[in-house]
Amino acid sequence: MNERIIEKLSILADAAKYDASCSSSGGKRKNVDKGLGNAEGMGICHSYTEDGRCVSLLKILLTNHCIFDCAYCVSRKSNDVKRAAFTVEEVVDLTMNFYRRNYIEGLFLSSGIFSSPDYTMERLVRICKKLRTEERFNGYIHLKTIPGASEELIQEAGLYADRLSVNIELPSELSLQALAPEKNYAEILTPMGQIQSKVAASREERELFKKAPQFAPAGQTTQLVVGASPETDHQIIQLTDSLYKGYGLKRVYYSGYVPVSGDQRLPQVVQPPLMREHRLYQSDWLMRFYGFDADEILDPAHPHLDLEIDPKLAWALRHRHVFPVDVNTADYELILRVPGVGMKSAKRIVAARRFAPLTLDHLHKFGVVLRRARYFITCRGMALEKREYDEQTVRRKILYGDGSTRSALVKRQLDLFAPEPTIVTAPDLVSPQLDLFRQAG
Repeated sequence: MNERIIEKLSILADAAKYDASCSSSGGKRKNVDKGLGNAEGMGICHSYTEDGRCVSLLKILLTNHCIFDCAYCVSRKSNDVKRAAFTVEEVVDLTMNFYRRNYIEGLFLSSGIFSSPDYTMERLVRICKKLRTEERFNGYIHLKTIPGASEELIQEAGLYADRLSVNIELPSELSLQALAPEKNYAEILTPMGQIQSKVAASREERELFKKAPQFAPAGQTTQLVVGASPETDHQIIQLTDSLYKGYGLKRVYYSGYVPVSGDQRLPQVVQPPLMREHRLYQSDWLMRFYGFDADEILDPAHPHLDLEIDPKLAWALRHRHVFPVDVNTADYELILRVPGVGMKSAKRIVAARRFAPLTLDHLHKFGVVLRRARYFITCRGMALEKREYDEQTVRRKILYGDGSTRSALVKRQLDLFAPEPTIVTAPDLVSPQLDLFRQAG
């Protein structure tokens, strides 16, 4: 590998690190025609960073040259950064060489927009096509769809990539217009709808003809930048819910805003809002797997996620009238809502109680976190706590243990020398929740 390629790789891999949506779970591409690689029967992404981001894909940009000037983006055209661009052949060679050395198990490919959306998208598609047809590469490919690209290019991309994604970027169109004036929601939501319909059509065809070509078999995803605009968590969760229900997305990824420029339109933050990002992922999980509606997690009266406790516990504390529930008689759906009980634990509880009444020891063996669950459940009609506590007391005991109120306050004592993040938002960006389907029309 020559020095110029190494320099390009350094620049374009670093520029790609801000994109969080690179999980490959869901891909089941088989090895065909004695090709190279196999994504069958396993999640490609085996290694993750501490904040949950996948690191096992070759994650690069085709180029960080861009004709747009999005305030929150490190590759914005007015940013003074090193620029580079790969050729189609260079990306193909890098992918194959890294794959043969077992450095990676797939490719995550995005790009800045140079010349035009179609010009950029055409080169991304050429890379995927060359990998599949000429190199017979059967590993995982996640391809970013360029907003504004033609439907024909999106159709071709879906035939070669396992997963497609179109980043919605910001939680409202007003914020998008303020921070990324060259973009609009219509150009983002239109390809989302096209991908959704093509995925559905492909599945119907494969029910009739087993050898019919698959279109983006791992579905589509999107990403939201959190903290660059003043929308509340309630607005973000409502938007996420609309995307799941309206566009059949597999995942919505949240990326805490990282300061990359001194633009006055952006908030002044000391560090990315990683805990807020984490709480949004937990809320997302509740909607996808735990049967929660978006309106149950947050509402206009509670527009922000609690950063001290997870959203499931926050919901339980606001709905004390629902608890306690008896683990020997309660429905599976209700047991899932008990803090400290996960999906596996709930399934074990429902399966085991058919044979004998459950005890505290059983719950512990099933993986129930009793430090949380004890305030919300009973076993055979007997409460695990001898007295009923109010919401604030339960919250304090879960956070700080069974010590006194004074000990809780001591544990919460602030460090005099710890920097306190300061967030300054522009009030003129605050907007009502966007009607997704009106804008997409």
